[in-house]
Amino acid sequence: MTDALFLPLRECALEIGEAVLRHRGRGLSGDRATQYHLDVAADEVARRVLGAAGFRVVSEESGTTGSGALTVVVDPIDGSTNCDRGVPFYSTSIAVLRGNELIAGLVRNQATGCVFEGELGGGATRDGVPIHPSTQTEMAKAIVGSSGYPSHHLGWSQNRSLGAASLEICLVADGSLDVFGVAQGTGLHSWDYLAGLLIAREAGALATDYYDQELVTTSDELRHPVFAATSELMAFMLDTGVI
Repeated sequence: MTDALFLPLRECALEIGEAVLRHRGRGLSGDRATQYHLDVAADEVARRVLGAAGFRVVSEESGTTGSGALTVVVDPIDGSTNCDRGVPFYSTSIAVLRGNELIAGLVRNQATGCVFEGELGGGATRDGVPIHPSTQTEMAKAIVGSSGYPSHHLGWSQNRSLGAASLEICLVADGSLDVFGVAQGTGLHSWDYLAGLLIAREAGALATDYYDQELVTTSDELRHPVFAATSELMAFMLDTGVI
């Protein structure tokens, strides 16, 4: 991975991980629906560190700040409820765009310190080791992750709903999950999935939107992405429709 590009992303994610520890358990901030005190603290770090590195910053918590040749789309803490309640599955997700081109992504599991990275044309890694999706082709043997509650059973082997989409996407990238998709009545914002999207594609997984919308965007409009390890599983998911 290109150190000049990833060093400020790594620094940001590391500092956020330290900052939120002081705010876990404090509950909602009261400033915005579903925003926790730890989200506010994490966002302050993201804007400060990434802004100082010369990025234009698009954050879930504070919108667009700064200017620069490169834009970072960041979810300072993905899985805020998990973090606040002590469930060890939450992350910082940072995607880098040059214009409309997605060129890099970093997702740090803040509970474990595990870091996923991907760079356009450079592959994807977990803690510096190259990763690849599973080779599973049969839904009956697949482990499927979902954002939200699936409306019906698709015949999977097992289902997981873990509460941090960026990490769940990375689990498809490294073969831990075979599929991840949004459930009926839900969607994801760009900061939830963009870094994972780059990592998954660079690892060799497949990704698309259920409604054929463009996934690479900095708007706050909801998208409905689905990720799969193989073309067979992706075809199954698209034929079935939103779970």
